[in-house]
Amino acid sequence: MLNIILTMLQAATSADSAAPAAIDSTAKTIVKLTSPETFTSGEYHAILSMLIEKGVSTITSLGGKLIAALIVFWIGKWIIGRLKNVLSKVMEKRNVDPSLASFLRSLANVIMIFILLIFIVDILGLQTSSFVALFASAGVAVGLALSGTLQNFAGGVMILLFRPFKVGDYVAALSNEGTVKEIQIFNTLIRTDDGKVIIVPNGNLSTSVMTNYTKEGMRRVNWTFGIGYGDDVDKAKKIVREVLESNSKVKQTPPPYVAVKELNASSVDLIVLGWVEVCDYWSVTFETNEAVYKRFMAEGINIPYPQMDVHMVK
Repeated sequence: MLNIILTMLQAATSADSAAPAAIDSTAKTIVKLTSPETFTSGEYHAILSMLIEKGVSTITSLGGKLIAALIVFWIGKWIIGRLKNVLSKVMEKRNVDPSLASFLRSLANVIMIFILLIFIVDILGLQTSSFVALFASAGVAVGLALSGTLQNFAGGVMILLFRPFKVGDYVAALSNEGTVKEIQIFNTLIRTDDGKVIIVPNGNLSTSVMTNYTKEGMRRVNWTFGIGYGDDVDKAKKIVREVLESNSKVKQTPPPYVAVKELNASSVDLIVLGWVEVCDYWSVTFETNEAVYKRFMAEGINIPYPQMDVHMVK
């Protein structure tokens, strides 16, 4: 009787899908055959024993897999916690920006939990290849759609991680120059000397050539002062040195440098180099220009301007 039922089930499932009547008829026949009156006492007990055995075997197998999955889950959670602590200590030791550190910890936690779930799904005997493929396809699609944004994000992470500059530094990059006001994940805000705020994408900023004037702590100021032909060069150089020495903002180590730079068409140009703190750069520049002009006028040193000699022929 049992063989007859199995044969009928196979015939019904292999029948063409367009013949639901045949399947319905087979189902009704199986119902009649499986009624208690159809089986003898021995057959009934044999089928019942087989079903119990199959059920116990299935439950035992699933129970073992479930216990193994739970063990792997708790061990994985413990390992993830330890790795997160190690990552936190490394970022704290390297003085990683707090906002970046928090984001990296969250990102690492999500990645590690995803890997742990894949292991658990595999232990339970489920197919993981399709799940991983679907996740990878979604990641590629999102990456292509947000390529520019992801580039800026990666640039922001690199800037915050390696710190080529920090908030308060005076930098020049991408034809922009000013003080770094804020470093965000996607953009960096630079405040120019005239009060404008420039928003620079981190993707471009992290891959471009940059000048950081604050990195060394001091900045050199370059001046060029022109005096007239016939004026005393040594006297002019002495005046410039005295002006620089009288300004407490000008560093005396290394000492200021004054020399004749060039003999121009209408002037003898003096080059002057002096070192100052980055924050004093502009104030020292303007103060020195004014002080040198006043001393030159008081000492009879002429400051020439472009001129042309005209010879009249009679």
